[in-house]
Amino acid sequence: MTRTETDSLGTIEIDADRYWGPQTERARLLFQIGVEKFPPILIRAVGLQKQAAALANRDLGELPPDLADAIATAAAEIAAGRMDAEFPLPVWQTGSGTQTNMNANEVISNYANEAFGRVRGSRDPVHPNDHVNRGQSSNDSFPTMMHIAAVEAVLGLIPALGTLHAALARRSEEWAAIVKVGRTHMMDAVPMTLGQEFGAWARQAELGIARVEGALPRLRSVPQGGTAVGTGLNSHIDFDRVFCARLSELTGQEFTANPNKFEGMGAHDAFVELSGVLNTVAVSLNKLGNDIRLLGSGPRSGLSELIVPADGLSSSIMPGKTNPTQSEALTMVCAQVMGNHVAITIGAAQSFLELNVFKPLIIHNVLQSARLLTDVAASFAANMVDRLEPNRERIAHNLARSLMLVTALNPHIGYDKAVKIGKTALAENITLRDAAERLGFVSGDDFDRWVRPEDMVAPGASLAGG
Repeated sequence: MTRTETDSLGTIEIDADRYWGPQTERARLLFQIGVEKFPPILIRAVGLQKQAAALANRDLGELPPDLADAIATAAAEIAAGRMDAEFPLPVWQTGSGTQTNMNANEVISNYANEAFGRVRGSRDPVHPNDHVNRGQSSNDSFPTMMHIAAVEAVLGLIPALGTLHAALARRSEEWAAIVKVGRTHMMDAVPMTLGQEFGAWARQAELGIARVEGALPRLRSVPQGGTAVGTGLNSHIDFDRVFCARLSELTGQEFTANPNKFEGMGAHDAFVELSGVLNTVAVSLNKLGNDIRLLGSGPRSGLSELIVPADGLSSSIMPGKTNPTQSEALTMVCAQVMGNHVAITIGAAQSFLELNVFKPLIIHNVLQSARLLTDVAASFAANMVDRLEPNRERIAHNLARSLMLVTALNPHIGYDKAVKIGKTALAENITLRDAAERLGFVSGDDFDRWVRPEDMVAPGASLAGG
């Protein structure tokens, strides 16, 4: 069953059960591209932007209180997630996000008019353009929605990274006394502790949090009030200030008006910055996932210094095989985030004169990256880091066989003699101690006194760089 709606462009049939109007219906039929739609976090931002705008217009006398309140009530329904099904449009639409902004205007208009006892499509007393979109343009409203959603996404990512950081730091402390082989160039190197290894990953997570937090001030600065090109035409002179005050009340975040609306609409450097941070976090987490996967390789033919937890999953052909599934999920997410950063960079580069026209692509990829990193950080902390165990026997075995312990002899006998000891031990498959005694360079007692792995893991030990 359909209803007939008419706007300035003519008439069109719309599903009678839907709140959207002619602009949305035309866009729905025109942009049948892909399956990607904006996530609920962006639709929530749409509702918050329209709610704050209605309240600001009421406060400034730009809308009658009854109309403004009806608009704000309808927008609050969108922000609460109860109208998600009324936003059918794909990401792939006009680059300003105009169709999604008009989608919101029409849904709010129809919802508000029902509250006044009118039928859907009446456009009276609440008109989608004249009232819902009062003092606004898609060109300043959609990027403001982008900022609102990005802030919320970042605020969800920070605690997830905090959970991962805490798990890694806890392991670093627990395993501070486990001395193991360090590795550089994928080859045996001088000793370190398992705690130091986990401490490095913990520090990466900690710095990732700081980097993400550092992007927030630019995200909280919104271009609302610039209207079409940044001049603020058809907007009250105080609209941007009052809008931000209302938006801050609604979100609990301190949003401010961008002092240069042209910058906020014509360029999206804040999102390139955020995406760059997310890309950096992805690089950090990719190292974490790969390092744990490598250290857990085996269980008999690999390094096997970490025991990867059994997760109840197995090979389809090899009975009982345990795979590092969490590491693989993590590194796939990281690859996706890195790819998203390329798309965001290209999208932000499509900023011509007073308007960037890749806004939907930019926010789609930013929100996907933030959501994926949020989910995978929490998953990896709970399902991998918290359940890992050190293979103490294998760690001790690898350490005892390491030829790079010979580095401790450098200050006592010189580099060249130490090289001969190491090469002799390798060629004859004997211990470093036996090789040192056989060559007559070091007595057994001196070797035992000088080559102590536990004394080689901190500054002050007799080590030579390499």
